[in-house]
Amino acid sequence: MMVNNLQEILESVESTVDHLRSVDLEFNQYVFPDEYTHWIEEQRAVRESCALVDQSYHMETCLITGPDCVDFLEHIGINSFAKIRREDPPQAINLTMCNPDGYIIGDQILFYLGENEFSSVGSVWANNWIRYTAETLDFDVDTKTPYGPYMDDATPQRYRFQIQGPYAKDVMKDVVDGSLPEIGLFEMDIIKIQGHDVFALGHGMAATPGLEIFGPYEYHEAVRDAILNEGEDYDIRQLGSKAYKTGKIGSGWLVGPVPAIYESEEMQGYREWLDADGTEANFSIGGSFVSEHITDYYMTPMERGQGHLISFDHDFIGRETLEKAIDDPHRKRVTFVWNAKDVVDVFASLFRDGETNKFIDLPDTANTWSKSHYDRVEKGGELVGISKYPGYLYYEREMLSLGTIYPEYSDPGTEVTLFWGDESNKRRVERHDPVEIRATVGPAPYVTGGRESM
Repeated sequence: MMVNNLQEILESVESTVDHLRSVDLEFNQYVFPDEYTHWIEEQRAVRESCALVDQSYHMETCLITGPDCVDFLEHIGINSFAKIRREDPPQAINLTMCNPDGYIIGDQILFYLGENEFSSVGSVWANNWIRYTAETLDFDVDTKTPYGPYMDDATPQRYRFQIQGPYAKDVMKDVVDGSLPEIGLFEMDIIKIQGHDVFALGHGMAATPGLEIFGPYEYHEAVRDAILNEGEDYDIRQLGSKAYKTGKIGSGWLVGPVPAIYESEEMQGYREWLDADGTEANFSIGGSFVSEHITDYYMTPMERGQGHLISFDHDFIGRETLEKAIDDPHRKRVTFVWNAKDVVDVFASLFRDGETNKFIDLPDTANTWSKSHYDRVEKGGELVGISKYPGYLYYEREMLSLGTIYPEYSDPGTEVTLFWGDESNKRRVERHDPVEIRATVGPAPYVTGGRESM
């Protein structure tokens, strides 16, 4: 049967969850190499020296322009726009968008670059929601997508680099023209590199100071080479996708929950707007947690650790629900510290007779076969939480995963059991026996320390 949009796909399948759990991950949006040197040395550079990430290619950019920009973005975002209304650009916020039931659809870094000019950088599915609401709500705004990782033969409008580590400030002092200004965490300024203006965002990763910089793409190679050349004395490393993706775990950024678009009748128009072959139709779910209800894969801002972003100083989609629920008990964002002996035993199963356990592909463990990962976490045989984003951090010498857990089990040191395995039929999932792994609850973010500004 010919289907034309996401809504028709969902009407043609018996179970939304079964459909998404059976989707094979075909598209690797991380177009840069897995490793430039070795992922261990690249991870170490983030904490011990300096690391460079070329973010120019794997994230989509959506430009929002027009006289109603602020009113529009304020209406679809839970964030306060008071500072943006009060102060001049450049500025940046973590724009978080919910459905009418208060579940997260997606979040982006939103850059305020000039009068009536914003740039939303991040995932395709969050930008899709921005484009749809811009088309269907009564605001005088326009959207444009100059670049996305799915586009054939497309060239980014801007280069984008992230420079992180204890010596990032020293490196950038030598790269910029003139003096490097103090830029606080998630604050912005304009600097000059090789004679052209560059936007700079104070941005930390793995509890180390850093900058995210972006400017005209024609300077991409020159700026990259300048950073690498100046960083040689500090043992700078360029991060491949393996080391880059695992940096989120220690920082507590709970990426990629299933966008809350698949069930609500109020979202049907959006599902009809979305393509049948788009990201949302192929949002591959993996892991040991299986529920009949797709809503069990949704997350609220509170359980994702973003409750502090909610501001009731304006009207926004989902406000009524969140206003009622914000003070209710909710699952807490935590880090699960996997038992080292149990992890080693998973590898040992490769050398025993019988079925092996699900292979733990270090350091980025789950995103090789699914876009969004969910593992069961139990205490005393009862489901108490979800393990969401697993990986190995060499500088902690630990296997960790970000997740959520009921508040009564959220104290650091609480012992729980994590179920490791995936009984879906994905081609990238090998035959294996699911296994229990002991874990201990830890704080999120797990990696702390470092300087707050550049």
